[in-house]
Amino acid sequence: MSLTEWARRWQRDEPDLLVHDPGGPRECLVRPGELLLPADAVDSAMSTLDRWVDRVEPAESAATLRLRSGVECVSLAEELGERLPVSVNHVHVGSPILLGTGAVPEPATLPPAPPEELWDPPVTVAVLDSGLDPHPWFAGRRWLSEWGLQPEVLDADDDGVADYQAGHGTFVTGVLLRNAPGVTVRHRRVLSSQGLTDDRTVAEALRAIRHRAMRTREHVDILLLSAGCHTADDRCPPVLARELALFEDAVVVAAAGNGGTSRPFWPAASPDVVAVGVRAPFSNHGPWVDTIAPGVDVVSSHVRLRTGPGLAPDTEPRVYGAARWSGTSFAAPRTAADVARLMRAGLTAAEAKLKVAG
Repeated sequence: MSLTEWARRWQRDEPDLLVHDPGGPRECLVRPGELLLPADAVDSAMSTLDRWVDRVEPAESAATLRLRSGVECVSLAEELGERLPVSVNHVHVGSPILLGTGAVPEPATLPPAPPEELWDPPVTVAVLDSGLDPHPWFAGRRWLSEWGLQPEVLDADDDGVADYQAGHGTFVTGVLLRNAPGVTVRHRRVLSSQGLTDDRTVAEALRAIRHRAMRTREHVDILLLSAGCHTADDRCPPVLARELALFEDAVVVAAAGNGGTSRPFWPAASPDVVAVGVRAPFSNHGPWVDTIAPGVDVVSSHVRLRTGPGLAPDTEPRVYGAARWSGTSFAAPRTAADVARLMRAGLTAAEAKLKVAG
């Protein structure tokens, strides 16, 4: 399906989506009527922005500017971009979504659980995804609840059917652990169960992870992101670039996306990020893709919804097992695991990044 067709499906649950330049060279998915502005720039910029802005919603990383009715966000951001650090709030798409063919997890036989080990010194991977359920592969691991539980949302619209990317974070983390069983995982839910997020949500999550690690005196070695976006100007969203730059001595690994295009997909296309593609027609490609990893018919941990007569919404038993799924989302944790093993062997973040992306 095309991005426009996907957007129509998503708008049933998330109406605040707009495809800018549908089918054109500047096509991207945005939150209509919104701009983002760094929190520390709001006071100085509002005298210029006031005639377009209805209200300001503050946040730690970037404030959301709610625009007056009829104001088109992409055009305004481009008009003001040379004078003010404003940007569109781009919508990110999780990367088992294949714009050409579609992708659905299929039940699979559960492989043996990864060994329950914990490397010392630790190698810590922050996974920004749809949440993490207490699957048997993770339930006994100390790190599962240390930063709080954030389980998967499986049926956000209460229609009795699992949402499109329900179980995605549990699957991604399983791929990571199968290939680097001793890592410490710090999971943060940013993706909806439909596989969507946006610049502001990811930026706020990155900031929260950084500050939490500072408070607990931990070091985040690897950031793993499985979603991303296109932008009208084919440049990285500024709020993401700012937050990612603050993880100076971490390796950022991101899925290259599944649109079968060479257009930059952010944040993967950033020079400071390891962009992971798949050797398959659906994978995004181009000189900005740094490495290739397995991403077709990957088998990993999964959680699915059990529904039936007499089960009230949000009380459905969860069934833990495995699934078979395809996408660059599932190649990225394989590469993150490679980086983790290299760092465990004594390589620095820079050396490990060069090894996997060189």
